[in-house]
Amino acid sequence: MFRLALDAMGGDYAPLQIVRGGILALKEFPELFIYFVGRKEEIEPILEKEANSLKGRFEIVDTPEKIEMDEPPSRVLKKKNSSLFVSAKLVREGKAQALVSAGNTGAVLAVGKFVIGAIEELERPSIGVAFPTPKGKTVLLDVGANVDVKPRHLVQFAVIGHTYAEEILGIKNPRIGILSIGEEEGKGNELVKETYPLLKETKLNFVGNAEGRDIFNGNFDVVVCDGFVGNVVLKASESLSFAILRMIKEEVGKSFLAKLGALFMKPALLSLKKKADFAEYGGIPLLGAKAPVMITHGRANAKAIRNAIKVAMEFYNHHFNDVLRENLQKLAGEVLKKNSSLSP
Repeated sequence: MFRLALDAMGGDYAPLQIVRGGILALKEFPELFIYFVGRKEEIEPILEKEANSLKGRFEIVDTPEKIEMDEPPSRVLKKKNSSLFVSAKLVREGKAQALVSAGNTGAVLAVGKFVIGAIEELERPSIGVAFPTPKGKTVLLDVGANVDVKPRHLVQFAVIGHTYAEEILGIKNPRIGILSIGEEEGKGNELVKETYPLLKETKLNFVGNAEGRDIFNGNFDVVVCDGFVGNVVLKASESLSFAILRMIKEEVGKSFLAKLGALFMKPALLSLKKKADFAEYGGIPLLGAKAPVMITHGRANAKAIRNAIKVAMEFYNHHFNDVLRENLQKLAGEVLKKNSSLSP
């Protein structure tokens, strides 16, 4: 039985959509057991109405507090009776094998890093996002967990991204790049310049500098950067995708011919929307935490929560951390040993 801690109070539509997402997952995955963590008086009526046939497959863990969406992440570690902290504690104690939350991203990061913790071979876990491209997907990391990093951290991120691409996305021997302002060796800031030769020393399939366009053209499978730059790229990309879809909708409404053309293009447009819809992917993983931690969008609906649970189960079933430990040693052990206090 795979046991999951679900922060039922996190997100804009909690607890209704969160609990419904958990119910969808319970119906689909018979090996799943869910701890619904949050205010019992709000969660219980939903489960009694919609999950009566699933009794024995879930448990409500009553918590009086929750983390607000605009609450400073630093406060989460002090609110030990919040749904998010208690969810993380269930994982830390081994009662649950993974955590899913649509709550405050910074708060989820805080409990992931400081309550659940990173695997011993890593200095810092990282957030990775798989962007859709014409050729498949490109993993960008870090996108916000680590604003200030050192070259050895980027080497670790590269191994994390390699493992994510191979184990979860099925990309064999993924092409690794480091985000820079030019493709030529020697371009970039000091961090990029110092990291480049370290990545060349590893046994990763490092192919050099990646420019911003390479995140979306499919020329790289994994691109590494610090969390400050990565988060800017992520937020700009989200904004651009919404802006493009909105502009298309506005232009289509301006003429009959455009409406007619859109009718014929509807299947293609729906397919494109599906590729860009966060609900299809469920959320983004905190890679390198001791257990799977899925951070899904604050506007997550039941479908997004169900998909986030599915991805958490995939990470667990693929023994992601065991493979990551092996890869840290096999692909970058000597480089990290020379440049880090950690020796995987």
